[in-house]
Amino acid sequence: MDTMKAARLDVTHHTLNVEEVPVPTPGPGQAVIEVKAAGVCLSDVHLLEGLIAPQFLDSEKVTLGHEVAGVVTALGDGVPTLPGIEVGSRVLLQAGHRLPNGRILTRGVDYDGGYAEYALAQAETLVPIPDDLPFEQAAIIPDAVSTPWAAIQTSGRVRAGEAVGVWGLGGLGIHAVQLLRLIGASPIVAIDPLEAARERALAVGADVACAPEDAEDAIRQLSPRGLDVAFDFAGVAPVRAQAMASLAPQGRLVIVGLAGRPIEIPSDTAFAYKQLTLRGHYGSEGTDVHQLVALTRTKRLDLSASISGVFPLEEAPEVLERLARKDGNPIRFILQP
Repeated sequence: MDTMKAARLDVTHHTLNVEEVPVPTPGPGQAVIEVKAAGVCLSDVHLLEGLIAPQFLDSEKVTLGHEVAGVVTALGDGVPTLPGIEVGSRVLLQAGHRLPNGRILTRGVDYDGGYAEYALAQAETLVPIPDDLPFEQAAIIPDAVSTPWAAIQTSGRVRAGEAVGVWGLGGLGIHAVQLLRLIGASPIVAIDPLEAARERALAVGADVACAPEDAEDAIRQLSPRGLDVAFDFAGVAPVRAQAMASLAPQGRLVIVGLAGRPIEIPSDTAFAYKQLTLRGHYGSEGTDVHQLVALTRTKRLDLSASISGVFPLEEAPEVLERLARKDGNPIRFILQP
């Protein structure tokens, strides 16, 4: 039996090791992808640390990696004819898929992902990518870019000219700033304790970037009535309290950052009086990914600055440690088999 290398998380003992496992064989409606690039996300670190846990995993181990791009090497029986999908096609993989019962299964969490030489995928989760879009940039679209895009478009329902705040300028938050600029949000206030993160937010379109202790004054100066929409990409209680307090009447707070923490509303009276909305957000849909690929194809969206380093698959454990330490202030590290 042919084998391959894969970085496997033991969810019981919270360890990550590169192991030899069988090369997957496609079943009905499935495809095998030769992985060319896999993005390293903070969620992977949280999985390793046990801060978040798979909800639907049927074993004690899983191959991490929900941001994946590569080349189709095999198609199973019954794969429908899909535009741009055949053996040899350059594709990215959506980060998960929705079952008929509405349950969402996430790649690299609830089933094996792309920290491997080959990955198995439902054919309908494949998205063709242009020849001039590097695999490294394509790989990060399914989460680092599409999650903030869906949060902005679907959960936040941001319109051009609305005042928006973004707390947490890591891999998702920095793309949120870039995408908010693209759709015409104004002003955009970016908040993060790290100076380097604030500097890169200004570079991709924030009107002002400040530390949390300066956020209240910055928002008041740019938008005296408050923010129409606030996004929490940090996943910590003080951020949520500050973001909620910054909202204008009928403002929306969208929770995107996940860290297994409680959500508290400091004052139900203020929340009700201002008619605020609190929404949770998770992942994205296939339409979001297709839209973003189209934006890269027409050069409206440039992700070249998002790749902070490329490493061999064998270094996956060390790369996750680097991300946990924020070594080098990364947007996205990439693993290559």
